[in-house]
Parts: sequence; C-alpha cells; structure tokens
Amino acid sequence: MTPTRRPDPFDDDPVVRLRRKRRRGRGRHRRSALVSGTLAVALVCGIAAAAVSGTVAFSASCDLNALRPVAIGENSFVYAADGSLLGAIPAERNRQPVELGEISEWMARATVAIEDRRFYEHGGIDAEGIARALWADVKAGKVVQGGSTITQQLVRNLYISRERTVQRKLKEACLAVKLNRAWSKDRILAGYMNQVYYGSLAYGIEAAAQTYFSKHAKELTLAEAALLAGLPQAPSEYDPFNASEKAIARRTQVLDALLESGDITKAQRDAAFSEPVRLKPGKLYTRIREPYFFSFVRDQLIAEYGAATVRSGGLKVYTTIDLRLQKAAQAAIRRTLDRGDDPAAALVSINPANGAIRAMTAVTPGSKGNQFNLASQARRQSGSTFKTFVLTAAVELGINPSTTSYVSAPFRYQPDSLTPAWDVATYGHSYAGWTTVERATIASDNTVFAQLTLDVGPERVAATATKLGVRTPLDVDGAYVPSLGLGSLAVSPLDMASAYATLAAGGVYSEPMAIRRVVLATGSADTDAGWGKPKRTRVIPDGVAYTVTRILEKNIQYGTGTGARLDRPAAGKTGTTDEHADAWFCGYTPTLATTVWVGYPQGEIPMRNVHGISVSGGTFPATIWRLFMEVALARTPPTDFREPKLWPEWKPFTRGQYALGAAPAAEPRETATAEDVSLPEEPEPRLTPAPSEPTPTAEPPPPTTAPPPPPTTAPPPTTVAVTTAPPPPGPPPTEPPP
Repeated sequence: MTPTRRPDPFDDDPVVRLRRKRRRGRGRHRRSALVSGTLAVALVCGIAAAAVSGTVAFSASCDLNALRPVAIGENSFVYAADGSLLGAIPAERNRQPVELGEISEWMARATVAIEDRRFYEHGGIDAEGIARALWADVKAGKVVQGGSTITQQLVRNLYISRERTVQRKLKEACLAVKLNRAWSKDRILAGYMNQVYYGSLAYGIEAAAQTYFSKHAKELTLAEAALLAGLPQAPSEYDPFNASEKAIARRTQVLDALLESGDITKAQRDAAFSEPVRLKPGKLYTRIREPYFFSFVRDQLIAEYGAATVRSGGLKVYTTIDLRLQKAAQAAIRRTLDRGDDPAAALVSINPANGAIRAMTAVTPGSKGNQFNLASQARRQSGSTFKTFVLTAAVELGINPSTTSYVSAPFRYQPDSLTPAWDVATYGHSYAGWTTVERATIASDNTVFAQLTLDVGPERVAATATKLGVRTPLDVDGAYVPSLGLGSLAVSPLDMASAYATLAAGGVYSEPMAIRRVVLATGSADTDAGWGKPKRTRVIPDGVAYTVTRILEKNIQYGTGTGARLDRPAAGKTGTTDEHADAWFCGYTPTLATTVWVGYPQGEIPMRNVHGISVSGGTFPATIWRLFMEVALARTPPTDFREPKLWPEWKPFTRGQYALGAAPAAEPRETATAEDVSLPEEPEPRLTPAPSEPTPTAEPPPPTTAPPPPPTTAPPPTTVAVTTAPPPPGPPPTEPPP
C-alpha cells in the first residue's frame, strides 16, 4: 500500500493486486488530471500572491521546526458561570498512542478510503480531492465533503492555529507538503489515527476500539473498522451508542468507499454490511457534571481550536451555564416524569438579552445518562409551536391578526390532480366557522393555519423561522412544503428556544452563547475568538414581535397553554405531533426564554398512556416549563413586555385562492361547553384523522367589553383597511376566548 511497506498479509489478495495495477495506470484519468492541474495552478497563484504581501513572514511560519506541537497531558478545564468546575476534557486517560503495526489493517484501509483515497499518491495536498469535494458540495448545496488530506488534518491537529484566513490555509497546505517530505506515509497515517477524535470521549483509534468494542485496535474486524473510520467527520451525529441508524448508514458509506478503491471484494462488502453492530462499551469515561451542556461546549471548542488543543492545550473555559437553573430544570423534569418507563424530556433556557444559555439539560427516566445531546442535537417535529412563525410572518406582511378571518372547517389542499391531497382537520374535529387569526392561534386551529401558511407562503414562513433563530434546514429536497407551517419538519429544542428568545427580545436575535471566556495555557485570555461578546441583530420590527407576544400571552391565560400560567407576564405556545409522538412547550418572559420537549429518544413512539393520559404540549411540557420558570425567576421581579416604538402598519389583505370561502352550517347547542373556552392542542395533521385529546379545564377570564366574535353565518370582509396610526398606549384589552 505504500512505497516503503512492511510485510502485508493481504499480498495474496487478487483485489489488492488489481488496485495496485490500477494505480500504476492512473495516467488514463486525463479528465481528473486536468481538474487537478487547474486547481494546482490556482493554489500556486495563491501562494505567489501571499508571497508578494509577506514572503519572509510566510516562509518563517511554514517551518516545521519553528512550530511547537501541543504539549501532551495538560488538561483543559470547563467551568460553570459561578466558577465551579464542570469537568476536565480528557487527555492521556482517553488516548493510547499505538504503532501502525498495532492497528488493524482494515482500520488503516478504511481510513484512507473514506478520508483521503489518494493518500499514497499525492504529496500532502490533493488538488483532485479538493475539486471532487467542491463539486460534491456544489451539487448538494452545502458542505458534504472535505477537501483536506489526512496530512493536512494531522497538521491541523498537531499545531495550534486559530486564524480563519487564506494565509492560514496556505500555511496549512505548505506545512502538509513539508510534513509529507519529512515523514513516511505510515508515520503520517499512524499519527492521524492516534490523534483524531472518534466521539464518546475517545481520542485515537486505541481508545476508540476500547470505548466501543472493549478490544485493542489490532483486533478490529472489517465491519468494526468501517464503523469507526466513519466517525471523525461528525462524532456526535454518528454516535453508535445513541444514533445507531446513522452510524450504520455511515458504515455503509465507508464499506462502499473500500469497495470502490479496490480494498475489498463485493462479497466482503456484503458480509460486513449484513453484520450487526455488537457494541461492548468500555470504561474510559470520566465523571463530568452537566454532560449535555459540556458536550455542546466541547464541540464549540473543537471547532475553534482543533481537537488536539482542546484535549491537551491547557485551556480554562468559563461558560454561561447557571447551576441553580440546571438543578431546577432537572428537578422539574423528574418531579413531572417520575416513573422508570416515562418518556424523556429536554430543556433549553436562554437569556434573550444576550443569547447566553442558562440551562441545557435532558433527563431520560430509567437511564443513567445519554451521550447524545437531546437538547441541541435531537431533532423532532415541532407541531403547533411552529405556528408562531407563521403568525410572525403574517404580521410582518401587515396582516392584522385581530381583524383578518378565515373559515375554520375541514380543509383540503390539492393544487392539481397529480399532487396528493393534503387533508387538514382540527385536533378535536370541532370547528369555529369564521374566526380571526388571533383566535385561531389561541385555539391552535390547524385548518386556519394551513390556509394562512399557503397565503403567506411556505418559503416566507421558513425564512422567518430561520432569521428568528432556527438553524436546522427547513426545505425538503430544495422545496418548502405547506405542512411546514404546522410543524411537520424536525427541529431541535435549541432551535426553538433561540427563536422564541428573539420574540422575547422584541425582535432582536442573539446567537446562542455557551462560552464567556477562554484562558490559554499562557495565562492570557483569548480575545480573538470573540468569546463572551453577544452577537445581536434586529431581524423583525419590535411592533411585530410585540403583536405576536400579545397573542401568545392570551394563549397562556386562557388558550391551550394554561398549564404554564405564571404569576407574571408570560407568553408561549404548545405543540403536539401526530400520534402524540412529540410534545412541546415554548414560552418566554421578558428576561428568560425556555423550551421543553417530551418524547422517547429511540424514535417517534406514541405517548398515549403516560400516567394515564395522552401526552400533549399542554400537559407535561407545560407543567415542566412552569415548575422550572417559577424557580428560575424567583429572584427576578415581574416585568411587562416593553411596548414597541414602531407599531405594525396593517395593509389591505385578500385571502388566497385556496382559502375556504364559506363556513359550514353551525349546529345549535343548548349550553356552552369547555370547548367554547379553549380548543385543545392538535398534532401535525396527516391523511388520517387524529384522535381526541383531553380539553383544558381552565376557566375563561371574566367577560370584558371587547366586541363579540364575527358571526358564522356570513363571511367578514376580505379586504382589511390600512391602519396608519398606532393603537392607544397601554396593553390591549383582554378579549374573551372563542
């Protein structure tokens, strides 16, 4: 496999001989050579340009002898906001360097096949690989492949380098070329496999083999080596312990790469593909407080400094987490879900003023821990909590939610005969006829919001959610589906907490912040990375945020969110998905935004009989939210949401072509029922009707002088007059529930 090879046990393998023959004939790949040559010329031109601006400085920095590798064994520590220790990022305890001869040949081959297939051919940098990765990224519309060689990645891991500049990339390429000349390929490959992070606190292949299979790296089988070789790209995402399906899919990619490179036969590939994953967890973990938040911080540090510096660079990392709030979050979850077979719950709480993450935790009853971060990595359908973004997009367009009405009735969307019909119903199969958007929000009416999503536009809804703080992609193969407005796409609790925090801040988005300060091994604080500096941007007018908040306040007072009611101003929205597989509550006060998710980590398992009830957003999630917020805000005096400086300007609006034009005939009722007060939360609708959910038992607020709802016998005007003057100062009058 290399120019200077040790005896190879695979010498008699005809597939290996075929691969070597194909390498000798690589001159036939003229098209690849043309691409490689073009990029090589570009790289040379880049180096020449850098030389013009600073030849002497660049030459000095591109000197292997002038750079100092990170000292091994100097631990990095992570601290909470109060200065107490959260844990040490593992160093030598979770890393055992081994020689290449002590590593399974399958592991070496799998690593080269998936990370750098031309490793034995290029001189440290691979222009052809860069072109291939660039083309794959262009086709996918996002980064799906890296163009860095194994040698470049080793340089990045071995030496401290934080700049994100062209100069740094050129220096990295220059060092890779020099390292390729100074070291043998075997040494480079062994160095890489001894340095790279494989997830679950395992650095280096020996630690990874012990962590996942309780065996030495030399004993890894083809299937086990393929699984581990696929982890470095995204260790948390492909974690075999908690994301087995993704890990197996990634293993398949590695096996296919081995087959394509000629390292294995089709029979070997199929046998390994069929082999079940038999994990045998090792005991290389260290005790870490608040593991979910800790892993989130560690990932941010690795992205900034590289794994080697984080592991052994002697960093002191001071974070935003409040241990009092962490304990309150865990207590609220355990008090609510106190049985061993209960679903899990995750909670994220953010300070709207600066994006600081004050609490991030998850509890899985009956389980001691979960290395998969349910708060930041788990993505599940959000249900009706996503309607808030539809409402925000509508208000930003000038659609007045208090006067704009739709028909609440069974709704079918089928723009043409070739498109499958999308049938939407309310959760309890009860309908209000003509109703305003505001009342539909409080009742969480699926049929109204399906029509409103079509009128506003799914693309606009997705754009609104993104600018508010949702960072999960919201398209389906490049398109935006109407069911997006009802929460059909998966997002994370961190996404939702961040987006609702933007509303709490009056329309100012703050990037979620977990790290306040990092002190380097030299004793000086790192001021270049921007730690602790809030990154804030106004994304919607304050009047839009205030209008949405006012409606969500009513939702807690007498809508679907009464289970989250506090003795202070608060706004929020419930969410429940089909079959009760996921339940959410997203809410906020002026000083704290918190999201709670409840569900089973293993998958979308119906929660139809938890403590004798079907779980919806207004039940356990709202209760957990309330219990947490009562403790978290105990030391903070109640405050009102700040009135806006710029009120929305309402514009004429006409319902779209797919909106219902008439309400069904209303059936007379002798007496009012609880449904007249507040309709239950509904899940994201499918083609089959959803079951009933218990109706909230909260009493409505006392009657006020607000006008009654529009009659259901005739539609309201389709055009709304423009309002140019703001409403009178002070909070809007309380409106009776629908």
